[in-house]
Amino acid sequence: MSEIRSVEHVLRVNHAGERGAICIYKAQIFVSRLLYPSCVLPLTNMLAHEQAHFRAFDEILAERSLRHCHALMAWAIGGWLLGFFTALLGQRAIWVCTAAVESRVNAHLEHQVEFLGERDEQVLFAVQSIRSDEASHEAHARAQGGTPTGLYALLWRGIYGATSFAIWLSTNL
Repeated sequence: MSEIRSVEHVLRVNHAGERGAICIYKAQIFVSRLLYPSCVLPLTNMLAHEQAHFRAFDEILAERSLRHCHALMAWAIGGWLLGFFTALLGQRAIWVCTAAVESRVNAHLEHQVEFLGERDEQVLFAVQSIRSDEASHEAHARAQGGTPTGLYALLWRGIYGATSFAIWLSTNL
């Protein structure tokens, strides 16, 4: 894989991942409005961050006349289903979901920063600019009970694994 193709993959997987995150939060907000009103504000704030991240990667893809990931719709549907069903499991499941996804995303972003180095300053800046939001989402989720303990550890591992698979799939499409 050539260097520029790898940078394109970084753009595509991040763009798709942000679409998935948007859909997770939209579904969780939908359920939370009915069942867990105290979750709505923090989830809405996180959604706003993810929408800004999506726009940033979308703009770079458009500037470079690059296509989005072929799995973009799968990210959207999968994200919405994950958000909806974890919200139905309860508030703690919402935060376990957020912590698991963001934990995997933060590790992935760290790897991308190392890879990008001096390869592409614009994409490196975009990746670095979202890291603090993603880290704060994970920290908030953990503070709200999103730690992988007890049976929630199984949920956390499943979501972490599914997120890893989605990243792998999008990187290889």
